Amino acid sequence: MTSALVVDDNVQNLRVLVQLLARQGVQSTEVADPRKLVGAEGSVAAVDVVFLDLEMPGMNGYQVKELLKPHLGDVPIIAYTVHANEINAVREAGFDGLLGKPLDKSRFPEQLARIMRRESVWERNLDD
Repeated sequence: MTSALVVDDNVQNLRVLVQLLARQGVQSTEVADPRKLVGAEGSVAAVDVVFLDLEMPGMNGYQVKELLKPHLGDVPIIAYTVHANEINAVREAGFDGLLGKPLDKSRFPEQLARIMRRESVWERNLDD
């Protein structure tokens, strides 16, 4: 079974993404406080995809990516954020894609399929 790590301090956004993933048969590990990942980095090695919010208290998505990346190999790390204008910074930081919030339920299955095929997904908003 495909598994995802979802890191977002906003519980509502976390639940939405987890539900969308579940509809696609993806099991999720949810983390609302990214600081809880410190010291547990090795336990994330079994995931197939990571979704990171960029703006979180205590530890932002860029910092979480740097913490996890050495343990993930070629697992795609996707920024998902309301700050889709940060697309260039996200690319430069080495993320594998970006999905703008709010996520589009009708487009998500195709976006996820592309991500899992290691294809680029850089979608700023619903109108892209």
